[in-house]
Amino acid sequence: MHSVARSVLSVFLLLFAFPSLAQPDAGGHPNTSTVIGTVRNAYRRVPVANAVVTASSPNLQGELRVSTDAQGSYRIPQLPPGDYTLTFEKEGFKPYTRSAIQLRLNRTTRVDVELLAAASEEPGRVITAPPTIDVGSTTMGVNIDQEFIKRIAVARPGGKGGVTRSYESLAERPTSGHAGVAINGPPYSILPSESLSRAAPPAPPSAPRLARRDVEPPAPAVTPAPVSPFHMYFQGYGVNPTINTEEERFSTFSVDTDSASYTLTRAYLERGSLPNEQAVRVEEFVNTFDYGYAHQGSAPFSVQVEGFPSPVRKGYHVVHVGVKAREVSRPQRKPSHLVFVIDVSGSMNLENRLGLVKRAVHLLVNELDERDQVSIVVYGSTARLVLEPTSAVHAHVIRAAIDSLHTEGSTNAQAGLEMGYSLAASHLVEGGINRVILCSDGVANTGLTDANSIWERIRARAAKGITLSTVGFGMGNYNDVLMERLSQVGEGNYAYVDRIEEAHRIFVRNLTGTLQVVAKDVKLQMEFNPKAVSHYRLLGYENRMLTKEQFADDRVDAGEIGAGHAVTALYEVKLTEPSASFGTLRIRYKAPEGGDSKLIEKPLPSSVLRPAYGRATPPTRLSYVAAAFAEKLRGSYWVRPLTYDALFSFWEEVGQPLKARDDVAELGALIQKARALDHREDRFEAFAPVSTMDFDRVPTLP
Repeated sequence: MHSVARSVLSVFLLLFAFPSLAQPDAGGHPNTSTVIGTVRNAYRRVPVANAVVTASSPNLQGELRVSTDAQGSYRIPQLPPGDYTLTFEKEGFKPYTRSAIQLRLNRTTRVDVELLAAASEEPGRVITAPPTIDVGSTTMGVNIDQEFIKRIAVARPGGKGGVTRSYESLAERPTSGHAGVAINGPPYSILPSESLSRAAPPAPPSAPRLARRDVEPPAPAVTPAPVSPFHMYFQGYGVNPTINTEEERFSTFSVDTDSASYTLTRAYLERGSLPNEQAVRVEEFVNTFDYGYAHQGSAPFSVQVEGFPSPVRKGYHVVHVGVKAREVSRPQRKPSHLVFVIDVSGSMNLENRLGLVKRAVHLLVNELDERDQVSIVVYGSTARLVLEPTSAVHAHVIRAAIDSLHTEGSTNAQAGLEMGYSLAASHLVEGGINRVILCSDGVANTGLTDANSIWERIRARAAKGITLSTVGFGMGNYNDVLMERLSQVGEGNYAYVDRIEEAHRIFVRNLTGTLQVVAKDVKLQMEFNPKAVSHYRLLGYENRMLTKEQFADDRVDAGEIGAGHAVTALYEVKLTEPSASFGTLRIRYKAPEGGDSKLIEKPLPSSVLRPAYGRATPPTRLSYVAAAFAEKLRGSYWVRPLTYDALFSFWEEVGQPLKARDDVAELGALIQKARALDHREDRFEAFAPVSTMDFDRVPTLP
C-alpha cells in the first residue's frame, strides 16, 4: 500500500477508535498532536523512502503505521497526547526504536532518525561501471519543498499497479549534457575526467633547487579544458522546505565556513559549462564573500542581522544573519605542525593538479616562521615520508622537498592519511595547531575508498586535537563527496583550488583563520516568534541540519570557526502581525580545547527590517545575490520567477565601492556567463506554471 493511502487509512481508523479526537476544544483547536520527521541513511545521509514508521502508546488502541515518502519524510497526525514509542523499519536496514517521546496537546513534534545498514559490511566503492537509470530514484530528483512530495506515493517498476512516477521524476532533468544521471548505489553524479590516460611519471630532479622565500614559482600558461559529463562525483541534499511555525518554530544547524562549492562552480563556468546542480551548496556561495563584519567587545562572536522584502518571493522577507568570530593577529597565532598529505597518483599528473599543489604549498611556506614545522607525506599505490618534521626556518629544505614531488602509482588515500595522522600524533605540538592538510582530487581506488570507511579513525584523531583540512584540485575525475565529508569528520575545512589566486586567498590572506580554531562544535538556532512569523525557510545548510534537541546536546559534533572567520545564513520569513521582535538567535559553542558548551542569545528586533532591497546595506545585498545565484544554478523551485537579467540587476544595485571589489566584480561576470550557458527548461512549468505559483508551498497534483 502506498504511503499516502496508508496514512489516510490510519487516520480514519484512529478517528473511528477515538471519535472525541475529531472534536475541537473550547478554543476551536483539535484535541490531538502530530509527529513529523525524516528518515535518512546513516552512511550516505540520503533519504530513505518507504520506511515503515510505527507509533505505539498506552493511549492508542493497537499501533499506527505510515510510510516515508520519496524524501524520507513522514507525518502522523491526529494522535492523542501522551508518551509514544516510534519504530523505524526498512528492508536492508537495522530496525530502530525511539521511546519516551512525549506528544503534547495541539503541538507538532519532530523526530528525525538515521538508519544503519543491516549488514556490517563496508559501504560500496565509488561506482565506475555504467550506472542504471531508476525512474524512482530519490538521489537525483528535483530539489523541492518536502510539502511538495509528502502526498505522493512512489512505486518502483514492477510493483503493484505498475509504475507511478513521483514529482521528482516528472521534473527531473534529461540525462544528457551536464545534468548527470540518477544511479542505483551511492548518490554520485559522474562527469568525465580531463584525461583518462596515465602518462609516465616524470623523473625527480637530479638536485633540489633553492627557491627564494619571496618569489612565487612561475606558472606555465594553461588554457582551461571544457568539462565533460563523466567522473565528477557529487551528492545532492535537496532544498530545505518551507516550515510552518505552528509545526516547528526552531531552525537549528551546524555552521559551515567552506567555500569549495563556489570555486568549483567558477571552474565549471570558466570552462564553458554549467555546474552540476548537486555541486551547488548555497551556504558555500554566501560564505565565500567578506561582508566586512566588525567584531566588537570581548565576546567570542559578534552578531549582525538585517532584512528586507524579498524581490522574488511575494509576501516574504529575506533575513541576513552574520556571525563574526574574534580576530587573532599573526603574532598571536599559535605555533603549528602542518602535515601535508599529498596525492601523487597518476590522476594528479596535470599542471592544475600536482603542479598547482606544489605552487600552493610554496605560497604557504612563505607565511610560516620559527614557530612552525612542516612535514610532507605522499601517497600513490603506497604512502611514503618525503619530509620529516622540519622547522620553517629551514625553508630551503622544505622547498626542495616540494620541488621533488612527482606522480607515481594508483591512489591509496587510506595509507596516506594513516601515515599523516601517525606523524602528527608522534610530533604533537602541545597547546598549538596540529593539522593534517590533504591535497588531492579525492578519487581513491586502492585501500579504503570512501569517507564512510575512514571517518571513525579521523574522528578519534580529531578528538585528540589533530584536525584535518581538505584542499581539492582538478576538474574531471574529482570526488567532491569524499573531500567534503573528510573535512567534516576531521573538524577542519574544505576548499577547492582552481588557480593560484585561490591558493593565495586560503594560504596567505586567510592563513590564521584557516589554521587556528577559536571555537568548535558551533551551532546556530533561530527561534521564530509564531505571532510575528507564520512560515520560514533556511537557504542552504541542507547537509548541516540538526534537530532542536541536538542544539543543547554536547555529544553532537558541529562545525568549527577559525580566527576572524564569519558565518552568514539567509532566511526567507513570512511576517504576520507587527511585533517588537520576530525571533531569537542562539549560538552554542565550545572552546577549541573542548569542555562544556557555552550559550549566546540575541533577540531579533523588527527594527532591523528595511522597507526595500535598495535600503539594505551593500553587504546584505551582496549576500542575497550570492544566495540567489546558487539557488538559480541548482534549480530551486523558489527562484523560478527570477531571471538572470533581474539577478544581474540586483548585482548592479550592490553599489560602489563594494561592486568594484575584485571578487564581487567576478561574481557579476559569472552571472553573465551562466546566463549565456543556461538553456534549461523550467522543470515545473508543465504542471505548475510560474503564473500560478503559491509562495507558501509547492503545488500538489489535483
